[in-house]
Amino acid sequence: MGMTRRQAILSLSTAAAATVARTATAADIPAPVVARTDTAVDLYLKSQITEAGPWLGSVPDDYLQHPVGTPSGVIELMTAAFLHPQSTHHNENELITRIRLAAGYLERSQSPEGFIDLLSTNFNSPPDTGFVVHNVGTAAALAKLYSNDTLLGILRPFLTKAGNGMAVGGIHTPNHRWVVSSALAQINDVFPNPSYLKRINQWLAEGIDIDADDQYTERSTVTYNTICDRAFTVLAAKLKRPELLDPVRRNLRAMMYLLHPDGEVVTEVSKRQDQFVRGTMSGYWFPVQYLAVHDSDGQFSTLARQLGPDNARLSALMEYPELNTVLPPDAALPDNYEKQFPLVGLARIRRGDLDGTVILADSSRFFSARKGPLIVNAVRFATSFFGKGQFIPTATTKQNGAYVGTQALDAPYYQPLVPPQPVNPQNWSTLRAKRGKTQICKLQQTATVKERAGGFDVRIQASGNTGPTALGVPLAVEISLREGGQLEGCWPAPHAENSWVLKQGYATYRMAGKTLRIGPGDSPHLLVQLRGAEPKLPGTSLYLTGYTPFDQTISFDFS
Repeated sequence: MGMTRRQAILSLSTAAAATVARTATAADIPAPVVARTDTAVDLYLKSQITEAGPWLGSVPDDYLQHPVGTPSGVIELMTAAFLHPQSTHHNENELITRIRLAAGYLERSQSPEGFIDLLSTNFNSPPDTGFVVHNVGTAAALAKLYSNDTLLGILRPFLTKAGNGMAVGGIHTPNHRWVVSSALAQINDVFPNPSYLKRINQWLAEGIDIDADDQYTERSTVTYNTICDRAFTVLAAKLKRPELLDPVRRNLRAMMYLLHPDGEVVTEVSKRQDQFVRGTMSGYWFPVQYLAVHDSDGQFSTLARQLGPDNARLSALMEYPELNTVLPPDAALPDNYEKQFPLVGLARIRRGDLDGTVILADSSRFFSARKGPLIVNAVRFATSFFGKGQFIPTATTKQNGAYVGTQALDAPYYQPLVPPQPVNPQNWSTLRAKRGKTQICKLQQTATVKERAGGFDVRIQASGNTGPTALGVPLAVEISLREGGQLEGCWPAPHAENSWVLKQGYATYRMAGKTLRIGPGDSPHLLVQLRGAEPKLPGTSLYLTGYTPFDQTISFDFS
C-alpha cells in the first residue's frame, strides 16, 4: 500500500516519541485503535515484497516506485502490533520477519553518509531521512520499553547510521531543522550519542521560528504546522525541556481561530503545497492529546476527543501511556469572534456556523465564506487592463467596520530613445526603462468586505483613466462555489465550462436543504475569462460582469 509524499508526511507527523517508565496495559488503549492498526498490518502483509531482488522489503506505490518512507511505516505498525497483547498479530513471528525485511530495504537505501532519497525531489537528503527515522525511532522506543533485544538489533544499524549522518548533515527549509532535531532526539533516547545532542542544540540555538500571529515560517496549516508541533513535543519530552512546548501551545491556540465550523482548516495563507487544499486537523492529534493531558486543558481536550477516534496511533499510546489517562472536562472552542492575523495577512470572522475569511494582501482570492454545506470557495475579480488587471490587494485596512483592499495599476506607452541607440532582443527590456512615457493609463481597484446579519456584502469598485471608448475597461467578478449544489437564476457563459453569468437579479445556490442568495447582478457582457486574468477556479463559477467605472455591491445571504 503506497503513499504519496503528503500522505507520508501527515502520517509521520502524528507518531509520538517520548520515554516513559512504564508500559501501557491492554485496558489503557481503546480497542478501535488496536483494530485500526491490525487492519493496516494486514494490508502491508499483502503488499510488502518478499521475493528476492532489489525491492525486497519495500512496498510499491501506485506508480510502481518503491519509496523509502513506506517501509518505515511498516516497521512502526508491525512493531506496535507485535508487542501489544490485544493485537491479532501479538507475538506473531512473521511480523519479525517482515520488520527485518523492511529494515534491510532501508539500510540498502542509505547513502554512505546515512541518508535516503525522496524520489520526487530530494536526494541524499538528511531531512527526508529524519522523516523516515520518526517511524523507525518510535518502533525502537517500543522495543526498548518492552525489552525486545531482537527488534532493537534489527533497527540499530539503520538508526545509528542515519543519526551519525544527521548530526552533521544540512537542511533545506525552516521545518527541516526541527524534523532532524526530533529524529536525533528519538535515536539518542535509544542509542545515546553526545554528537546527536550537540547537533540538536546547534539548531535550537537559532531560535524557534514562530511569529506574533503564532504561525511558523511556512504558515502551513495542514502539513508543516503539524510537523513542527510534533517535533517540539518530541523534543520537550525526550530532552526533558518543557519550555519547548510553548510554541506548540501557541500554535494550537491560534489554530482554534483557523477552523471552519465543519472542521476544515483555513489553508488560504499557506506558503507551501497545502495552500487552498481541503484538510482537517487530523495531523495534530499527538500534540493536541499531549497538551490536553500535560496542561489539563479543556479546549485541547475538546480537540483531542474530536480527533482521537480516527487519528490516535497505537504506537504513540504504547510509547507514552500517560496519553491514555482520562482527559480533563471539555471547554468550548471559540465560535463567535473577529480575529486578525496581521503578519499572516488574514482576518477571520466566525458567528456560530457562519464563517468568513478575508485575505488582506498578495492573493487574488480575497474572500471566502460558508455556512453549513453552502461554501463560497473564493471571490475574486479582474479587468482587462493591459493584461495585468487581476485584482490582488497590496494592502487592506479596517474602515468603518469593513475590510477595504486596494490596488493601483498604471500602464504607459513608450517613446523613442533619446539619443537614439540600437535596440535588439537582448537589450530591449533594459532600454525600455530609459524611454519616455506618455499616454499613461491608470486604474484604481478596490474590494470591500463587510459583515452583516446572516451574511456578508462585497463591494467591487474599479475606475480611472480607462481608454477612449465610452464603455471603459471590461470587468468580471468570479464567485467560486463548492461542488454538489444546484445553481439557479443565471445563464451559461459562452466558451467556458461550468461557468455561469448572473445577467440580472439574484442567483440562488441550494444544497442539502440550505440556500445561498447572491446578487444583485447586472451583467452587460458575457466574457468571463479576461485577458491577463488568472485561469478559472475548479468547479462551479458564477460571474458578474461590467465595464469601468464599476461600483457594485454583491450580497451573500445564507439561510
